[in-house]
Amino acid sequence: MVVLRLSRGGAKNRPFYSIVAADKRSRRDGNFIERVGFFNPVASGGEVSLRIAMDRLTYWTSTGAQMSPAVAKLVDRFARQVASQPAAAVVAPAAAPASPALSAPAAAAAPAEVSAEISAEASAT
Repeated sequence: MVVLRLSRGGAKNRPFYSIVAADKRSRRDGNFIERVGFFNPVASGGEVSLRIAMDRLTYWTSTGAQMSPAVAKLVDRFARQVASQPAAAVVAPAAAPASPALSAPAAAAAPAEVSAEISAEASAT
């Protein structure tokens, strides 16, 4: 059986919890299937204290995973945070930066152009 629970990390007196999907038989901080989010109880200032990938959480619950009581409370808190934010403040995840990918002919031509520039500079001096 798969459970969604907290896995503790961080240093002494500086806890940091990952929300993970794990086999019920594995240890608290042991092997897990997937990291779904995190909870930082000592976050201060502009640091994010709670983030959950709701699409992955709904996937795991739809496959039969059970939430621990602590994770259920955190999910409720996260849902209230998202609902209280105005629509303009909720930003969609940024897409990967558009980088012009070189096609195979362009990639093969690039070294020839560079060597042509170097030979032109050498002959000019």
